[in-house]
Amino acid sequence: MKITFLDGPVCDGCGAAFEYSLGPGVRCAACEARPRAFARARAACVYDETSRDPILQLKHADRQDLAPLFARWLSRAADGLVEEAGAITPVPLHPSRLFSRRFNQAAEIARGLARLRGRPYLPDVLVRRIATESQGGKSGSGRKRNVAGAFVVPPGRAHQVAGRNILLVDDVLTTGATAEGCARALLAAGAARVDLAVVARVKAATTSS
Repeated sequence: MKITFLDGPVCDGCGAAFEYSLGPGVRCAACEARPRAFARARAACVYDETSRDPILQLKHADRQDLAPLFARWLSRAADGLVEEAGAITPVPLHPSRLFSRRFNQAAEIARGLARLRGRPYLPDVLVRRIATESQGGKSGSGRKRNVAGAFVVPPGRAHQVAGRNILLVDDVLTTGATAEGCARALLAAGAARVDLAVVARVKAATTSS
C-alpha cells in the first residue's frame, strides 16, 4: 500500500481533503461553523495503516533519521504557510515525557523544516507546563479537557513571538485539541497569527490534534 498524500484540493481551514476543487480559500462546513484559534492547517498525508508505521518509528523507535524526510513532506504540503511564517515552533513535550523519550519528534521535524526553508526556529517559546495524559483513546471533548491550560509562552519568550506569524509543527492531527491549546497560548503572547503543519491527519476528522 502507498502513503496517501494530500496533494489535491483541501479545506483552507483544517486541511481535510475535498473530493474536487471548490476554489481558493474555501473551508469545510465544520470550519465555517466553528473557527479554530489557528488560522489554517495543512497535512502532508492521511494518517492510516501505511503512514502510521514510519511516524511511530520516529516517535518510539528512535528513528530520528526520518525527521528530515517528514520535513521535506511538510515543505511541499504547507508551502504557502511556510512562506508566510515569521518563525517555526514545535508542539512541546512536558519535561518528564521528554526525559523518558529523550527527544521531541515534533521538534526534530520543525528544526528540519526551518533549516530547509531558511526560517527562524523557536524550540522553547512554548512550554507544556502540565504533564497531561496521553490523548489516545479520548473523545474530542476529553482531549480538549485534557490539555486545557497545559501550554504557555513564558514571559521571557513572548518577545520572540509578538507580531509574528508562527507556524506550529506536530506529527499527527486528530481532533485539534492540542494544536488549539498551543495556538491560544501563542496568540495570548502576541503572535499575529498561528498556522499549523502536520505530517499526517486522521481522515475521519474534519478539524485538527
